[in-house]
Amino acid sequence: MEATTRNRTLALAALFQNIEGVMQIARSGKVDEDLYKSALMSLLLDEAPAIEDLYGGIGHMRVGLRALNHQLGGATNMATGEFKDLDATRYSLNILYLERKLQQDETIFNRVLSGIDEIQKLIPELELNHPTITVRLAELYTQTISKLGPRIIIKGEQAYLSSPENAAKIRVLLMAGIRAALLWQQAGGNRWKLFFGRGAMQLEASHLLRGSVS
Repeated sequence: MEATTRNRTLALAALFQNIEGVMQIARSGKVDEDLYKSALMSLLLDEAPAIEDLYGGIGHMRVGLRALNHQLGGATNMATGEFKDLDATRYSLNILYLERKLQQDETIFNRVLSGIDEIQKLIPELELNHPTITVRLAELYTQTISKLGPRIIIKGEQAYLSSPENAAKIRVLLMAGIRAALLWQQAGGNRWKLFFGRGAMQLEASHLLRGSVS
């Protein structure tokens, strides 16, 4: 993968998009179906010619691109006056940290890869968004990534968070977030790029949003 601003922007947008899905479930008890399907695609597609193809195209990454623009800005969004979402910031930092720990643990990393390989074998028989796919991916997250620690504590309505279906979807979205964090690292992303390159990524995100189909 080329270490370009475009690729880093898309990878970070994918991370924020998955975080948005987590927060939707935690706060409302449901997640946008298109967003969730894109997360599943990013985990279960073997190869793609470009990052956006993992998510079904730029048009399916608009939520993440908007979130990136908002989160990388100042304390408030200049256009709307809205404050940054501190939960989103915390989740993103936690996921980036977990991705680094996963890369350092070859045993667990290989277990994740082999587990995804096994789940991919179900796709010819089951739809991508079949509940069994979600359950299997959530179990894989619990058996591997969650053991790396520290656990990511999700804030939200307890009635929504205590639902087994919602909990499973949150784990899938967190795993997809780690997938996006891996893409960020492969595209040359690091803390310095995040700090000094935020303006360039905001410009790129705005350009991609203007060129995408709503």
